[in-house]
Amino acid sequence: MKKIPLPAAATATAALAVLTLAGAHITAAGAPQPTTPTAAASDGAVTHEDNERVPKGAAWTQHYFPSSDSSDTELHADVLLPDDLPRGEKAPVILSVGSYFGHSGELTDEGWKKAGPSGRFKDLVEGGELFERGYALVQVDLRGFGGSSGCLDYMGKGEQADVKAAIDWAAKQPWSTGRVGMYGKSYDATTALVGNNLDQDALKAVVAQEPVWDMYRLIRSNRVPKLGGVLAPNTYNQIAQLPPLPDDQKRYKSNNQYEAKHPECVAYNTDNNLKPDPEDPYWRQRDLARQAKGSDTPLFFTQGFIESNTTPEAMQEYLAGHRGTERGWLGQWDHVRGNERTEDGRLQMGRAGWFKEVMSFYDQQLKGIDPTTHHPAFAVQDSAGTWRSQDTWPVADRSADVPLRDGSYLDRGRPGDSASFLARSEPVDRDVRVTGTPRIAMDTEGTGNVMVKVYDAAPDGSAVMFDQQVAIADSSGHVAVDLKSTDWRLKAGHSLAVEIGTVQDGAWIDTPTGDRVKVTDAHLNLSVDNPADDRPTEGKRSPYLDTYLKTYTKKQLPTQKPSFTVPAVRD
Repeated sequence: MKKIPLPAAATATAALAVLTLAGAHITAAGAPQPTTPTAAASDGAVTHEDNERVPKGAAWTQHYFPSSDSSDTELHADVLLPDDLPRGEKAPVILSVGSYFGHSGELTDEGWKKAGPSGRFKDLVEGGELFERGYALVQVDLRGFGGSSGCLDYMGKGEQADVKAAIDWAAKQPWSTGRVGMYGKSYDATTALVGNNLDQDALKAVVAQEPVWDMYRLIRSNRVPKLGGVLAPNTYNQIAQLPPLPDDQKRYKSNNQYEAKHPECVAYNTDNNLKPDPEDPYWRQRDLARQAKGSDTPLFFTQGFIESNTTPEAMQEYLAGHRGTERGWLGQWDHVRGNERTEDGRLQMGRAGWFKEVMSFYDQQLKGIDPTTHHPAFAVQDSAGTWRSQDTWPVADRSADVPLRDGSYLDRGRPGDSASFLARSEPVDRDVRVTGTPRIAMDTEGTGNVMVKVYDAAPDGSAVMFDQQVAIADSSGHVAVDLKSTDWRLKAGHSLAVEIGTVQDGAWIDTPTGDRVKVTDAHLNLSVDNPADDRPTEGKRSPYLDTYLKTYTKKQLPTQKPSFTVPAVRD
């Protein structure tokens, strides 16, 4: 096609059409027109070009607002908007509320020279392409942490008030669509569960990786203190006292120093966590599973069954009370994120596509965009390392009580003769999965600590412990407790073994009585399922599963004549 030359004037006009000068567009008529103001042009907004701690593609501002109770607590928020978001346009909000967003570091002073937003969820920002997809990210310091004033309250009414205030504040900002999704892992995953429990209209979705379902059970097991639980209050007291940075805002610095002027904050957090009774009002405030009854915020969560930190206790109770949409990745891993990898590049959970699924979930709940790819409601990995899809969890063929033999032990708090006794099942004739939350009940005579361990016993005599619980046998003469939730496959020819005895594990701080404790009429409630019915889904074996098997496999359990039968599954 022949090119027709333009007149000189027309050529100049066409050139002017694409030229910019000092931020102003030049129209074909030559009249300068201002560019559309963006988030980056907002008063006080800081971009990556100004501060490397700000993610690329974001504009950072800081804000302060009151909590929703009458404590005069002031909360601090780091807000990250897409830097090209036109002024007047709105963005759905990804909100995280927690203890780890202080400008000087998450857990310790990280040596930063310049104030900036925490990079705790840099993986979400990059892997989820948050700002490219038009989302805002808001990170709010709970009371007592970072730039927020007040005494830390360990998921009590105070922190719950903070979560409520943060949701309301994020929904009402002029740049917000009013639709909020919460995100977190561990502590800030737990505040996301709190958000669901609060029944806030603006909260449309929750993504919670490895949360705590009931704060008491993180600290104690049926009145027996956990070592990690005893140390936890001091850990958070130290985080709350992390210093501000020299260039932090005056208001940030003032709020940050609240604990220094109020030594009762540390005492309150430390002393209250020592309360042993789960029915104490302090702990009832923090029983998130109980508070979840009737809640309905769409929920996407992860949970490792062999977690060493935020264990799967009260999870099934929480899910039973929750009435909204549920999505989950459950399997054989430790305290990790859905996208986390080992040093050699393997995914810690074994399943790819974490951010793809998370953003599909957020797009659906916050933007109304239907998913273009089908994802299973629940992707579950059992102890064989294989993944299956389910519509809910747990799924079981049947549940039944199995009687355990009588026995006795000496509560001495150490291994040795008379430290425990064992009940063993007949070998199973086909693969059987133990799923859900086992529960044990027993009559007792004598006072002391009770430790229950459940083993997968192989024909060669070796056995791996896959579930356990600790409690106290007292003058009531009866013990009935839930074990941790599990999803463990007994292979054909294997047996289930249950050990009952004194505490022989450094994870608990028990006080042995020296008494002989007699156990009678013990029953273990089990839910079982047939793995032959599984619907396979994508995923590889979690690397941590092999580490766990190596660590918790005994070469030989004591010989014991079978005394019960594992409930049979359907063909």
